[in-house]
Amino acid sequence: MQRLIGDPNGDPVWPGRAPATREMIIDESRWDEDGAPAFPGGLHYADDKLEAFLQGSTQYDALGHVWYGGKIWNGYDARTTVGGLDKASVEPIAERGVVGRGILLDMARYRGKENLGKAETFTHEDLEACAKEQGVSIEKHDVLIVRTNFLKLFFEQGDAFYEDFCEPGLVYSRELTEWFQDREIPNLVTDTIANEVTFDPNNGFALPLHCALMRNLGVVFTEVCDLEKLADDCAQDGQYTFLYTAAPLKVHQATGAPVNPVVVK
Repeated sequence: MQRLIGDPNGDPVWPGRAPATREMIIDESRWDEDGAPAFPGGLHYADDKLEAFLQGSTQYDALGHVWYGGKIWNGYDARTTVGGLDKASVEPIAERGVVGRGILLDMARYRGKENLGKAETFTHEDLEACAKEQGVSIEKHDVLIVRTNFLKLFFEQGDAFYEDFCEPGLVYSRELTEWFQDREIPNLVTDTIANEVTFDPNNGFALPLHCALMRNLGVVFTEVCDLEKLADDCAQDGQYTFLYTAAPLKVHQATGAPVNPVVVK
């Protein structure tokens, strides 16, 4: 479900970030030059490097990524983020990985749309209704995978995608937060950049669910997933649950890390 890192067509990223770029350092053309490396037996090789925001591709957020009131997840002081996350970095998620029952909630198909629109919202009740229409139920500890197909607009619109930027997604309510808590949902996965409506239409806050779910409940967020092949497959065979597994890169004290989630049906 990971998008291609370093794709020359670019990847959608949060405004202010830049997509990852891959640079070829050495390839066969190096041996067209004088002074090329010489190895016994005539070995040639290729090498490249990547320059990327750790949250500039399909990625996991660390629980210490977002906070308010001077406290990050688990009540740690926000000063523990200075220079790197001493607490609640992506490392524990990377070391243990995530494995569980995944459930695809195809909100775009449920609403009869190719993709959800800018600032379009949905609630936990909509997730339940979507699951019911798909013939499945959301169980305790499920990894929720929500498809909007909104990012196709990025490839259609280019830079205009970021004008009046506001992604579709879940909208904050106390009831939604309690719903996540009661079901002990460990992981929210979407195909958008930030997993929720960018600006809450009811209070104007930016990304309140990052605080309500991640900071307060410890729900892990996985973002910018490519769900199109999975969604087509689920629509064909009617099976919307599967084994979900993922382990982000082990990056020391990082606020997030690239990941390639895998589902097994």
